[in-house]
Amino acid sequence: MTNRQVGAAQILVTLAALVLVLAGLQAAKAILVPFLLAAFIAIISTSPMTWLQRKGLPTWLALLMVILVVLLFGLLMAVLIGTSVRDLSGSLPEYEAKLRELTTMAVGWLQKLGLNISTSVVTELLDPAAAMGLVATLLNALGNMLTNGFLVLMTVVFMLLEASSFPVKLRAILGSDSSLGRFEFFISNVKHYMFIKTLVSLATGVLVTVMVTILGVDLPLLWGLLAFALNFVPNIGSVIAGLPAVLLTLVQLGPLRALLVAVGYVVINLLIGSMLEPRFLGRGLGLSTLVVFLSLLFWGWLLGPVGMLLSVPLTMTAKIALESRDETRWLAVLLGTETG
Repeated sequence: MTNRQVGAAQILVTLAALVLVLAGLQAAKAILVPFLLAAFIAIISTSPMTWLQRKGLPTWLALLMVILVVLLFGLLMAVLIGTSVRDLSGSLPEYEAKLRELTTMAVGWLQKLGLNISTSVVTELLDPAAAMGLVATLLNALGNMLTNGFLVLMTVVFMLLEASSFPVKLRAILGSDSSLGRFEFFISNVKHYMFIKTLVSLATGVLVTVMVTILGVDLPLLWGLLAFALNFVPNIGSVIAGLPAVLLTLVQLGPLRALLVAVGYVVINLLIGSMLEPRFLGRGLGLSTLVVFLSLLFWGWLLGPVGMLLSVPLTMTAKIALESRDETRWLAVLLGTETG
């Protein structure tokens, strides 16, 4: 075989292996998704646990305090998701009727201006059931994850217990100090990104909840929860989180209040995304908009709705890993917004 044939054969074997790995990951989705969620929580929890240990608390007490906070947060999320799904399901028929009336009035006004528009076509385009479909899917997916809460919580506990022994094991595996240093740099960046991103997303959810509550929009906790979850998906996530809330406000309170809600979402996302987040995360950790969109599609296809929520953290982890080695830094540049 010539060198060209050998190279082509290696590419085909690599692609075939990649297809098999992806098929295996999708088949193991029921196990993989709770594990990724547990790893995500454990990475976030490592920083406060380390801080407590530095303050002089023993490991078991620091772990207990962190786990109690995680448990309380999980219970709060479960209550919010259950309440939001119930309220959304109960109010949807009322919103559909109001939107139908609003659509009929708008089409009648346009027809008086000489525009021949079908009422049925406009009603289908502005179907609140379709607009809320993604919201319900994401909430149900999160709710299903919380049903595995005990498994996730125990996995988090064991991960945090093993965290202190990871450096010793890595030193035995990697051998050289340079490899260990690159891996520790990678882990440090991932922990920093996850922790700051979670705090920023929490701030976004709180601000959205306060904003829609002041403006009198129904289901304020739902929109805050959605803003918190989708803030992990930059650029696209804020649009997905804001559209259903603006549509509901249009139906419930009219176009002027809907405009105020839209402006509020824009202001909050500009404040968080353009000022606070770059200051704490650094602009060098950004992903290009195309990569964000493609990662959303890829991880959503592979892992379902929860994969969509974790798409950017997972891609961000891959980017940080690629940046830690000179041989793969060019791939990290392709994923990012920088040119070098």
